[in-house]
Amino acid sequence: MKNIFLLLSLVVIAIGAQAQTNPAITNWLINTTGLTGRHYVNGNPTPITDAVAANVQSVQYSTNWVYVTTTGVPSYITGPFLDGNPSVAQNQNAIFKISLNPVQNTGNPTNTTGGNIGIFINGVALFDYRDGVSWKNASNALAGGPLGGMGDGVWNRDAVPAEKAGFDCAKGHPAMGNYHHHQNPSAFNLDLTVISNICDIYAADGLYLINAAQHAPLIGYSYDGFPIYGAYGYANTDGTGGITRMKSSYQLRNITTRTTYANGTSVTAGPPVSTTYPLGYFREDYEYIAQTGQDYLDSHNGRFCVTPEYPNGIYCYFATVDANWNSAYPYLIGPTFYGTKTGSKVTTISETVTTYNPSNGLTEQTAIDVKVFPNPSNDVLLVQLSDLIVSDVPVYLIDMNGKIISEKTIAQGSTIAYFDVSTLYAGNYLIKIGSGQNQKSLPVTVGE
Repeated sequence: MKNIFLLLSLVVIAIGAQAQTNPAITNWLINTTGLTGRHYVNGNPTPITDAVAANVQSVQYSTNWVYVTTTGVPSYITGPFLDGNPSVAQNQNAIFKISLNPVQNTGNPTNTTGGNIGIFINGVALFDYRDGVSWKNASNALAGGPLGGMGDGVWNRDAVPAEKAGFDCAKGHPAMGNYHHHQNPSAFNLDLTVISNICDIYAADGLYLINAAQHAPLIGYSYDGFPIYGAYGYANTDGTGGITRMKSSYQLRNITTRTTYANGTSVTAGPPVSTTYPLGYFREDYEYIAQTGQDYLDSHNGRFCVTPEYPNGIYCYFATVDANWNSAYPYLIGPTFYGTKTGSKVTTISETVTTYNPSNGLTEQTAIDVKVFPNPSNDVLLVQLSDLIVSDVPVYLIDMNGKIISEKTIAQGSTIAYFDVSTLYAGNYLIKIGSGQNQKSLPVTVGE
């Protein structure tokens, strides 16, 4: 009996150690403060506070699996969706099951599919490029998905360019209430070249801010269990060479008609390349060209490499963007998985699990890289942190006598706080961010 108790103790210790070291258990944004979602309604730039809890509600794990319980609603403001989409981000009551022991698929690669193919660390669903719409040659029109009917499935529409008008400021939208991202979850107005003006009226942010000076944060996990990072990584796969943008190895084909695939196969024709259907409108407009540089990704949009969370190396996907930080195909994962697809959305947990305690993992923000703009301001002052925010960060607007004028919070899984300074007296103030040893103060000017 003594030996049995000793064995059980060793098992508990081993599992506990795994929880402290496995990023697939420790890196979820677990909502411990009652934070709720918010959304915009078309025509109203004041967000509505929802009754649905934001981000992840709990993380449980066994030896082989992590189970992430989430509403699927982020802490950043969602909506509006100006393409006629009547839906809003709704509680998904979801449990995502992700492997803790991902393995490479050494057989034929598994294609990504429509719907959930992964999950971001804030519990929001991750989709691939498609939106269910494809060209129907017989009717010379698009069909399927939100358009109804069924297309040929030969020339498949790319949601990122085709549905841009329906994405919110954070580059997301809902499918029947299931809010999701097809692409890098950083706001349109944070890109170097801004290609959507949705943020001008419906100000929001995203999961993180692209920062060319540091390795991108871990932002999610694929259904094959491998991690997904943001846009930048180490130049070399061994973790050396500085920081560089991770580059897609897909490029647009040099075609004017759509009658063959990149491999030369003749297929049912799609529409000719035109201003209505430009190159890049369909997934099949791209071809994969293998590159020699270590900062170029493979056909799955990833590479085996060292990262801050995986110092011994692991296969990683990256959220690819171009030099202007606009989303670059295949965006996140795909068009095939690197690993064996074992993850899924489940309704129950049918094994014994341990609940992860975030107080033993995520800590207060250890570094504050902040931008305040515009400065001076006589209207709205924005305070933005450049890293992925793992816990709520308090932000204070203080006058020169030390009086707190206003207090805001940059919520876990968002990046920006807004201060209305239009009614303040002109003069100098301070923005104070964070608490304790990590607190930082910056001077700001109002009314000049």
